[in-house]
Amino acid sequence: MSSTVHTGISPDHRKAVADQLAKVLASTYTLYLETQNFHWNVKGPFFASLHLLFEQQYTEYTLAIDAIAERIRALGFDAPASYQEFAALSVIADPTGPKKAMEMVAQLKADNEALIQLLRATEELADEADDEVTTDLINGRLQAHEKNAWMLRTILEE
Repeated sequence: MSSTVHTGISPDHRKAVADQLAKVLASTYTLYLETQNFHWNVKGPFFASLHLLFEQQYTEYTLAIDAIAERIRALGFDAPASYQEFAALSVIADPTGPKKAMEMVAQLKADNEALIQLLRATEELADEADDEVTTDLINGRLQAHEKNAWMLRTILEE
């Protein structure tokens, strides 16, 4: 823990928020990889629209990953940055085996919803720490993942 960070947030609160953000970072990175995988490997009659949707989503995650990692650093801690660390911290598991297009959509919907739940817990922790900067970051992430989950959920409707 860095003792040179003086932001008005206690060291214990900074550590707790940074640890929670590490889980958000790992989960977002895992979702990024999964979405890119599905973008590359989607097949079938919905290929064009899903290929484009998946690309839009993983492109947005790229920017989010950087912002989350930089927030961890601003709090005075190192951001996790390896597959091993991400696997240990992520609430999202790597997908197994090939999937059909609608299975991909269902998986991404479920994973966005899992990330939403993690983000809500992170927001509560940031609120307790009076960390408005992290709260603002998390609110933006919630908005993005709620929109993505809604779009994916709508695709699955009959």
